[in-house]
Amino acid sequence: MTPIRLLLLASLTASLGACAATDRLAQIGRAPALSAIEDPTAQPGYKPVRLPMPDPQPASFASNSLWRQGSRAFFKDQRATQVGDLVTVRVRVTDRAQFDNQSQRSRKNGEDLGVGNMFGFEGELGKVLPDGVQADALVKAQSNSSSVGAGSTRRSEQLVTNVATVVTQILPNGNMVVEGKQEIRVNFEVRELIVAGIVRPEDIEADNTIDSTKIAQARIAYGGRGQITDVQQPRYGQQVMDVLLPF
Repeated sequence: MTPIRLLLLASLTASLGACAATDRLAQIGRAPALSAIEDPTAQPGYKPVRLPMPDPQPASFASNSLWRQGSRAFFKDQRATQVGDLVTVRVRVTDRAQFDNQSQRSRKNGEDLGVGNMFGFEGELGKVLPDGVQADALVKAQSNSSSVGAGSTRRSEQLVTNVATVVTQILPNGNMVVEGKQEIRVNFEVRELIVAGIVRPEDIEADNTIDSTKIAQARIAYGGRGQITDVQQPRYGQQVMDVLLPF
């Protein structure tokens, strides 16, 4: 980058910082102003929401009746029954686990080999083997091994919240596949909660809610992204070195 471009970039950064500082100084002693109500469809980058929907049903009216068949009624069950309906999942994750393992192993081996008497030929061993060899103590071997191991695992997790999910599929046996995602942004940190799984219509309560413990093949993910998460995570170079280094 040429010196002129560096100078322009430094000037632009300084001007932006000065503008931000001026705005903050102007807000001293004042409550933060709320944004004006705007048309969300007119904002840049707006995209219509597309979700799975049930097949359209033609409206039919009975003869001499003001009621339309298939319409929602006051006395009709309002629980989710078809693709596109909403189901509120009560996430209750309170897992606790504690494991203590301890093992100890010891082994001792000893071998002695000698020929005290062998038809009188034991005296001839000195001619073949080095001097000082004793016939009754030709081979002696000993080995000792010991191993002690101990391990302990303690884990405690708790997550309590509610998230609305969408019915994305109706299985042939009548069970429903649901999936939902919730994002909450606080300052420069975004928290995400993802819930997916298979539910039975019978397990959905009258207020159209279901407990997370009744979801089969449940997939619950809770995490975040943003400045705080970036600081908590090790740098990419450190992660690569942790994988490659053998010790």
